[in-house]
Amino acid sequence: MPLLLSCQELEKSYGSTSLFKDLSFGISDQDRIGLIGPNGSGKSTLLQILDGVTTPDNGTVSVRKMVRVGYVAQDESCPADRTIQQIMEETPLNESLTAMEFAARISTTLGRAGFQNAEAEAGSLSGGWKKRLAIARELLKKPDLLLLDEPTNHLDVEAIFWLEKLLNTAQFAWLAVSHDRYFLENTAESMMEIDRAYPGGLFTVKASYSEFLIKKDEFLAAQSKYQEALGNKVRREVEWLRRGAKARTTKSKARIDTAGQMIEELNEMSARTVKRTTQIDFAGTDRQTKRLVDVAAISKSLGGRELFRDFSFVLSPGARIGLLGANGSGKTTLLKLLNGEVLPDSGNVRRADGVKIVYFDQGREHLDGEMTLRKALASHGDSVIFRDRSVHVTAWANRFLFRAEQLDLPLSRLSGGEQARVLIARMMLEPADVLLLDEPTNDLDIRTLEVLEESLMDFPGALVLVTHDRYMLERVSTVILGLNAQGGGAAIFADCSQWEREQELRRGEQENKKRSAVPRQQQPTAAKKKLSYIESREWEQIEQKIAEAEQRLQVTQQELHHPETVTDSTRLLECYKKVNEAQKIVDDLFVRWEVLSSKLES
Repeated sequence: MPLLLSCQELEKSYGSTSLFKDLSFGISDQDRIGLIGPNGSGKSTLLQILDGVTTPDNGTVSVRKMVRVGYVAQDESCPADRTIQQIMEETPLNESLTAMEFAARISTTLGRAGFQNAEAEAGSLSGGWKKRLAIARELLKKPDLLLLDEPTNHLDVEAIFWLEKLLNTAQFAWLAVSHDRYFLENTAESMMEIDRAYPGGLFTVKASYSEFLIKKDEFLAAQSKYQEALGNKVRREVEWLRRGAKARTTKSKARIDTAGQMIEELNEMSARTVKRTTQIDFAGTDRQTKRLVDVAAISKSLGGRELFRDFSFVLSPGARIGLLGANGSGKTTLLKLLNGEVLPDSGNVRRADGVKIVYFDQGREHLDGEMTLRKALASHGDSVIFRDRSVHVTAWANRFLFRAEQLDLPLSRLSGGEQARVLIARMMLEPADVLLLDEPTNDLDIRTLEVLEESLMDFPGALVLVTHDRYMLERVSTVILGLNAQGGGAAIFADCSQWEREQELRRGEQENKKRSAVPRQQQPTAAKKKLSYIESREWEQIEQKIAEAEQRLQVTQQELHHPETVTDSTRLLECYKKVNEAQKIVDDLFVRWEVLSSKLES
């Protein structure tokens, strides 16, 4: 595949902190790359460098001529007072389109992104729909390479399915920073990890996420064996030097030089292979009350829409409930009902006397950006009390991978993952009967996620977890509570896969209803008078043509990824041309459909 972009010996530091150095890699046409790494390793900065938003301290980024690069930032902002349509219309393009073609592309792009009301103001959108809008803006530019920074953050599971389908059928190359392990497994065909543990700071494998983990373990095991053997050699050479080796002969001089090189290599390897992980340990109260929180026939509506109706369940010690549902289905509202911040419209939420509930806030509303890290971790002095023992704030900060020089930084200067660790540190100081966690996984690296999962599984109290991370839900939850944004329904499921099958059936039913409604919507003869005779005949046939064209595209895409095609360069090139031609036919048909549709509506 032709190279779209290449990087040579990239280096970037902020102050005295080095993010990465000597990074070299390339991205080719049709690449589907997942990028992972510890918090603070510079993943977001790297994407900004690739997009040209930030310049590296050293090294070069070369982009092939005429290649269009799209970039979706981790925290994408859009003007709250502008409509979705206006935001799309104000998106700059690197190509010339007529007004009609531009309008048709906007309509098609928004439709594929799931937007039904283009006149809604951006300020009214949830975090998940704002993320969709940010992705749609970049898709409008028809990028050759799309860079995505934590694209699953704020998306509900339904939206993640949409994004996975989009990326799996994309005709452009993409690189996504993500810690969503199922998302990476379902979409990425190559994996890269930024970590100082690797020589050159980068480890790349052309494989799925699960295969990458195997290759990574093999590499680290081999590196560990080499480090052990090198350590033994260094010890022998140091003993030889201590015996008073004289550098009079050429052979002695060479051995001394070799010993120095080995010592330097061992020191460098030892420094970069030091593993530090966040130490998470939620304290329970060991309370034996059987019914910590009793939810009895609650109903709740917001904005004229019913979220729950006559809904009941009990939280007991050891219960671990995972909440699933679309954005707006009421997951956060339910947590606030359990915490007592919101009252139900009917029914009761009874809490045991003196029950201790600790709440992780998705919006991090309880963090003051002007507060220093020191004050946020230890609000009453220079130490904290953890499990009846005094711990100095420096040691407490180190437990969550914060350096001593960071203690006087304002929280606004910390990354998203670091802010999440601050909230976890504060939660650990409060012994709890019930943990309510609203999207605790956002911005956390995979190493921290694994530690968090183990801690939650060991927590003796009750737990209610909202997260888009399906891997964590599967590991931690003993039962899934699915909320339905349509009609206020709620149901219990054994696991995520059972809930997903239910959603697929629901989507199938909705699609069947749409298809059955299409002929009735297109019957009125008065509308056809706005089209010429030839256009009317074209309008009658165009949906069938689109369906057939999409089917041909799907067949050619399957052929493109067939093992026999991938290993035959000539066949691969021919198949790639076929896919591009089939995609162009589909795009042209959608544009024509929009043109005819606009005539009918005018």
